[in-house]
Amino acid sequence: MSNITPFGAFNEVSRFNSFNDDFFRGLSLSPLFLNLPSQPQMRMDVTEDDKAFTVKAELPGVVKEDIKVSVDGDQVSISAQVRKDKEEKKGNQVIRSERYLGSISRSISLGQKVNEDKAQAKYENGVLVLTLPKRPGAGARQLAVG
Repeated sequence: MSNITPFGAFNEVSRFNSFNDDFFRGLSLSPLFLNLPSQPQMRMDVTEDDKAFTVKAELPGVVKEDIKVSVDGDQVSISAQVRKDKEEKKGNQVIRSERYLGSISRSISLGQKVNEDKAQAKYENGVLVLTLPKRPGAGARQLAVG
């Protein structure tokens, strides 16, 4: 009897909507019809050990000077200017020329405050790596139930 789960009429529908969101993300009509690149996205990985958080953000083609990182408590924000130029030529004649200028940004909230003074950022081969040491004594503590 312990394996009985309550019936939820919309459980299957919500599972399908999640699949729908993931499957169709990134497919937009304008790039399909205009043959232009879609808006760039910043992919991130966050790992944690007992001393620090490590954030890896993919920013291909971005110049190091166009990246801004801010850390405020447990909030980390990354923004970057993205520039792309593409030109197709046939001999000396320009067939097509495309330009894209925009910005991308992501903010994440970590589970613990960061020691901003010891935080480090390194950008190499299109990947931004942030090493964010945890602030001592800022961790969660367990309360005794009385």
